[in-house]
Amino acid sequence: MVAAQLGLSESALLKRLVELNLQSTHLAGTDIPRSPANAARSARLYVRLRPEDRLLLRERATARGMPAATYVTMLVRAHLRALAPIPDREMAEVERAVAALGIIGRNLNQIARAANQTGRVTGPSGQDLQAILRACTALRDHVREFVKANRATWEIGHEAAHP
Repeated sequence: MVAAQLGLSESALLKRLVELNLQSTHLAGTDIPRSPANAARSARLYVRLRPEDRLLLRERATARGMPAATYVTMLVRAHLRALAPIPDREMAEVERAVAALGIIGRNLNQIARAANQTGRVTGPSGQDLQAILRACTALRDHVREFVKANRATWEIGHEAAHP
């Protein structure tokens, strides 16, 4: 009833009463810490995008398999911290390629060890080893181009990144 007479909601009246009570005590000079919910809410940022930029944002986020807001968060963080991040899905592909190279390397090491111990090579021929070397070189070049293209998509405009 008092809240209505003052034109306040009950919670607003209660807040005012608590603030007045705190001002009259020795705590009046100290800051009251904000709750984590208020801190998280204040961390939210709103931006306006032009329609064509929103379309590009949606395309890039979709291409990376993530929501547009997550993509923007990564992009802003990358810009502020001078990073060239690789999203989780793309990083998993790079890690798979690196694991495949590790397996190939271990196999080649076993072949070389056997050849050094016995003086002869049983198993893959020289041509087979050359083919494996070409595959490893191609995979290395592919990963290198992937990383280069990933950096470019974070640094330059859509048209330049997709010729």
